Amino acid sequence: MGLSNLGIFHTVVGIIAIIAALASYVKHGKINLASKSGNTYLVGTIITSVTALGLSKHGGFNPGHVLSLLVLVLVVGAFVLHRRKTGNNKARYFEQFFLSFSFFSL
Repeated sequence: MGLSNLGIFHTVVGIIAIIAALASYVKHGKINLASKSGNTYLVGTIITSVTALGLSKHGGFNPGHVLSLLVLVLVVGAFVLHRRKTGNNKARYFEQFFLSFSFFSL
């Protein structure tokens, strides 16, 4: 049983997102959304989370869909916090927590 076209696309984009996150961790010590690698992680993770909703071996809503929605909420929340450049350090901590938690949830 092989992967579908959607499964292949999902896997390739997910691997690219993981590599981008690792590159950002090495270069910046965090996933930095202001950098190209951080932005690649953000976009790749959003695409991977959305395409994961179309993948289901057993049909119906399952725990994999819940995890995908959780990761999607985390990265979108981190992006919103990143855009709020009001000098609020608490927002930066939550942004990094959301990004790190989304990375370790992949």
